[in-house]
Amino acid sequence: MSTRTDTRSDTPVAYGFEGNLRRYLRGLGGLAVFLLVWWVGAMMTRPSYLVPSPLDSVRAFVDLFATTTAIVVPVSGSSLVLPTGLAHLAETLFHYVPGLLLGASCGIGLGLLMGWNGALDDWLRPLVRVLRPIPPLAWIVFAIVWFGIHHTGAAFIVFIGAFWINFYAAYGGVEGVSSELTDAASMLGVERDLSMLKLVALPSAAPQVLTGFRTSIGRCWMIVVGAELFGAPGVGYEIINASNNLAMATSVAYMFLISLAFLCMDVGFRLLEGRVLAWR
Repeated sequence: MSTRTDTRSDTPVAYGFEGNLRRYLRGLGGLAVFLLVWWVGAMMTRPSYLVPSPLDSVRAFVDLFATTTAIVVPVSGSSLVLPTGLAHLAETLFHYVPGLLLGASCGIGLGLLMGWNGALDDWLRPLVRVLRPIPPLAWIVFAIVWFGIHHTGAAFIVFIGAFWINFYAAYGGVEGVSSELTDAASMLGVERDLSMLKLVALPSAAPQVLTGFRTSIGRCWMIVVGAELFGAPGVGYEIINASNNLAMATSVAYMFLISLAFLCMDVGFRLLEGRVLAWR
């Protein structure tokens, strides 16, 4: 009678844990090197306020939550009192979220239609090629004239950025649908274009569409900060306002705030993406 214990089933779990631990340690090591270089650079820079040290930046970040600020909620017009950091972050979200969602919806919708319908693609492709190279921030002058210096103008800039990222993700996803899938669907009785798009093209393109939306989450944070530099309220405006007053540590603190907001949104969307694509 053998007394050997089979431990093969534990090996993948142990290896996975060790692999993840190694990755986390490498990440912490990279972060430590970055902080060391930052600290040395801050110590060597004169005057010192030009490059605030990590410790000064952390203190400035904590100070963002030491006071409160009242903001006005768009549409409802009601007043909301929040810690200063959260208040300015909320002001950014008032135009970031609508711009991102509307831009992504329109971009995905048009990308799916153009990628699937050859005639529509022929009609609109020249216009797309003319408009696509124009950077979103180049539309700031029109945003000011059309909507004014407020949430609507900034949301318009975010809309344009989100639109093109999601448009090309959806367009490429539908173009890449295998002819074998469409042939198999036709043999099973799926004949109408709309049914084929809904039952075959969209599920096949879903991974690329979701990747495009996840990309737009990060890119639109870059765009919204630039959009706020012309005066729209939010984190971006506070960054430039603090730098104008040579409060560079405060500018860095608001950068931290943007990073934290992005990380929370990215992690949340990755969890959602995993549920949506669980069928793969």
